Amino acid sequence: MSNANHRIDGRGERWVTFVTGIANDLTMWDGQVPVLEKRFRVLRYDLRGHGGTPPNGNQYSIESLVRDLRTLLDEVQAGNTSIVGLGLGGAIAQAFAIQHPERVDKLMPCCCRARMVPDFAKLWYGLRETVQKNGLETIVEPTVQRWFSEDFKAAHPEVLEKIRRMIRGTTFDGYMGVTEAFLHLDVEQDLGKIKAPTLYVSGAEDKLGGPPELMQGLAAKVSGARHVSVPNAAHIANIQNPEGFNRVLGEFLK
Repeated sequence: MSNANHRIDGRGERWVTFVTGIANDLTMWDGQVPVLEKRFRVLRYDLRGHGGTPPNGNQYSIESLVRDLRTLLDEVQAGNTSIVGLGLGGAIAQAFAIQHPERVDKLMPCCCRARMVPDFAKLWYGLRETVQKNGLETIVEPTVQRWFSEDFKAAHPEVLEKIRRMIRGTTFDGYMGVTEAFLHLDVEQDLGKIKAPTLYVSGAEDKLGGPPELMQGLAAKVSGARHVSVPNAAHIANIQNPEGFNRVLGEFLK
């Protein structure tokens, strides 16, 4: 049985499942649910050790996170679903679609990667070391600063405050576990196995998490896939520009 904290909204026939990233919880998708719940059944959940889901140790892999998702889908009886994931959630979504092609209607990986590379890994080893030494609070500020563009941060202090609270809801084990999984991410060579209609979505101002040119390159490896960049958005594109993101999302899932 899955012990993942989850929510289902809407009454539609078709399912859409949202997958969160590192130090996120299911509230990150609050701005997307209203545009989908009339037509879909919308499933959101917290990763291990995030939000309301207990940690379950701290040695996770992409495989175990894919298994968590499969178990949850079985439990809520979502035979197949469209999957939208951001950051690590986008990596889990791609890995799930590679392993379980028959269960994915449409796939929308956002602001993400399919393989860890040395220069990006350096950042994560540094963050893990800081958390190990001084606890999670030490990475709250650097993380929230990295996720949004400068003008957005200046204009929306209330959003940043909400996001800080979300990051603080991550357990030590949860953070160490998912970052461990992320550091071993390596599904890029299997992207050709994805069968679902796929749209890669980047934030136009995302410099690090899943920059547009990198996402464009991933789309080229999936048969028939496209890439769209949301303007006025950095890494957490769905929160920084919900209107722009929702337009792309609604259009794709139609």
